[in-house]
Amino acid sequence: MPTSTARVLALLEILQGGGLRTVPDLAARLGVDERTVRRYVGHLLDLGVPVDAVRGRHGGYRLAPGYRMPPLMFTEEEALAVALGLLAGRRAGLFASDVAASESAAAKLRRVLPRRLGQRLEALLQTVGFTERPRPAAAPEAEVLLELAEAARHQRPVALTYSDRKGRASDRTVLPYGLVAHSGRWYLTAADQGAADQTAGDGEVRTFRLDRIVALSVRSGSFDVPAGFDPVATVLDGIARTPWAHEVVVRVRADVPHLRRHLPAAIATVTPMATGADGANGADEADEADEADGDTGWVRVRLSAERLEWVPAVLAAVDRPFVIERPAALRDLVRALARRLDAHASAAGGSGLPPG
Repeated sequence: MPTSTARVLALLEILQGGGLRTVPDLAARLGVDERTVRRYVGHLLDLGVPVDAVRGRHGGYRLAPGYRMPPLMFTEEEALAVALGLLAGRRAGLFASDVAASESAAAKLRRVLPRRLGQRLEALLQTVGFTERPRPAAAPEAEVLLELAEAARHQRPVALTYSDRKGRASDRTVLPYGLVAHSGRWYLTAADQGAADQTAGDGEVRTFRLDRIVALSVRSGSFDVPAGFDPVATVLDGIARTPWAHEVVVRVRADVPHLRRHLPAAIATVTPMATGADGANGADEADEADEADGDTGWVRVRLSAERLEWVPAVLAAVDRPFVIERPAALRDLVRALARRLDAHASAAGGSGLPPG
């Protein structure tokens, strides 16, 4: 059963959320009667917390405008959750601007914690290890992130100046559908309306990196987000389709779930092929099908790469029959990898690859 002190603090937290709170609502949330609510408000007033009472049929209590809460009080579990959240967010590149804000917040948290709890958290942060290294982050400005979040929530068009990957700037008007944090970067999914003086119409859905937004302003008007639209899937698909130096197209005899374990959506697009269409049966190029593994369908895999050297190892890890459609240079790299693996296996006393 919560103590009276805990309920008074809970009341303060509710009022800190802003707005006018009726006495019946507060009583229901605190699990007490209305008379007790008024008594708790008296306790807050005795502590110097400026609670305004609004009389009338729709009256209640609210904090005076501009009031700032004193240092927060955390349980050990709450302090641990906040500290680990700051650490994970910094490693994932989720914070806007730079890491200074997260480090400052963590320092403030440690200052207001009891000494014993602060020491225990410090010991955890100094000894914890992660299985993945943090990736270099490209953080957007905090104002850009917050402005776009509000525009997406209230479905308001946004005019922005955007610099593409080649440094070319353009003025666009977009309809922001959603924000996505992926691999150390923030992305915006939006319908691109084209020239900045356009605010209506069905534009192509595009993905924008927030750290490349030079300037933005929210415009008047509104729009509807398409039913069932998935910002995360859109961003991953857009990243996979980004043009690089090489466009790789491979037919693989495997099911989509198996391919996705080796080729995430951000790396490649996978499309099941109709049997017999465009050589989908693969019999003429992939030798005889391996019926034992149960993979009877073919899937076309497309991915973009600045360099091809890493692709053969990925195809080897997929461990299914495949046909390289393009580029031709990838075939030579695959054969070279096979020869190296054969040489390594032979040097270790293995049987090597079968002849032919």
